[in-house]
Amino acid sequence: MKVLRWTLALAASLVSGMANAEISDNVVRVGVLNDISGIFQDTNGMGSVEAARMAAEDFNGGGKGIKVEIVYADHQNKADVGNAIARKWLDVEGVDAIVDVPNSAVGLSINTLLRGSRMTFLASSTASADLTGKACSPNTIQWVNDTWATGNTTAAAMMSRGGKDWYFLTVDYALGKGIETEAQKYIESHGGKVLGSSKHPLGTADFASFLLQAQNSKAEVIGLANAGGDTINAVKQAAEFGVQQGGQKLVAFLLFINDIHGMGIKVAQGLQLMEAFYWDMNDDTRAFAKRFAGRPGMNGKMPSGNQAGVYASTLAFLNAVAAIGSDNARDVVPEMKKFKGRDKLFGDTAIRQDGRVVHPMYLFEVKKPEESKYPYDYYKLVSTIPADQAFRTLAEGGCELVK
Repeated sequence: MKVLRWTLALAASLVSGMANAEISDNVVRVGVLNDISGIFQDTNGMGSVEAARMAAEDFNGGGKGIKVEIVYADHQNKADVGNAIARKWLDVEGVDAIVDVPNSAVGLSINTLLRGSRMTFLASSTASADLTGKACSPNTIQWVNDTWATGNTTAAAMMSRGGKDWYFLTVDYALGKGIETEAQKYIESHGGKVLGSSKHPLGTADFASFLLQAQNSKAEVIGLANAGGDTINAVKQAAEFGVQQGGQKLVAFLLFINDIHGMGIKVAQGLQLMEAFYWDMNDDTRAFAKRFAGRPGMNGKMPSGNQAGVYASTLAFLNAVAAIGSDNARDVVPEMKKFKGRDKLFGDTAIRQDGRVVHPMYLFEVKKPEESKYPYDYYKLVSTIPADQAFRTLAEGGCELVK
């Protein structure tokens, strides 16, 4: 539970005219809380820490000499560990915002802890749609993805290409269950069928029995409702079983460029996946990715959507702090919700009253090895889901903040 620090002292003091009392301890502290040593270490891990540092550097004091400090810790994919770190940051160490938090169980616990506190929760990697639904909080902004968007947009995109019958391989905790539930609702309400589902524990190494059940179901689409190392293992073993060669389509609901790189394009070729960010989309994403790849410890790695989300949400938080001269969530979060415009990494973006950040989503297909021309050139765009269609509407969410 050791917390490491990195400080960016952008000025010796705050400029005169800014109310010092509004910036707690005369410094804005952002805590990156994620999985540094487990299955999400590549998609989040220290890359997320570097992304937060980049945001602090680009903020550059907000034109007001505001000091920013980035701290980080490993929640080990355990809700009690994450909760203990967050409580210490809140009660003892003066952290003003928590960002990242992959693992929905941890994220939902943090969301409850911070409700009504002075700390902002930038849930850039927590995928549970409950954060903008029944568990919505005035302290929380949710970036990048959620289970509703992942389940519905992926199912819609695949069904539009003929995938009517489905079988799910689902990780047995909040993330996987949420994705499967949302996807199944969409599939069945649009004339499709779910022929079966296999639940597996987090960190599963052997998917043989699950894949055999999926193959025997004769489903047109096998949906991987998991993430990180679980998805990588499932895709690798699906290739060994010849799943796609047998005519079934394999789709990953929550997969990132780092995962494709880890398993290799030869194994991943033909895989369908939904992403909110791809490093090679345009000049802005490429410029960010090039800087990220050159950061300490990154060794040329391209950023994941989650890491891009850490950058975008941290910078948005800091800009809001500068605009109002306060780092208290009761002031910052309403200011953040005023934003509507173009984000360099996520395109046309708005932050709604329920805390959901809406932006386009993209269905990609992993290229064949001969189609890839340079490192991390892995995706070809299949379809774009506009921001106003990619996420659940305010009316569908049932969040008390918008009543």
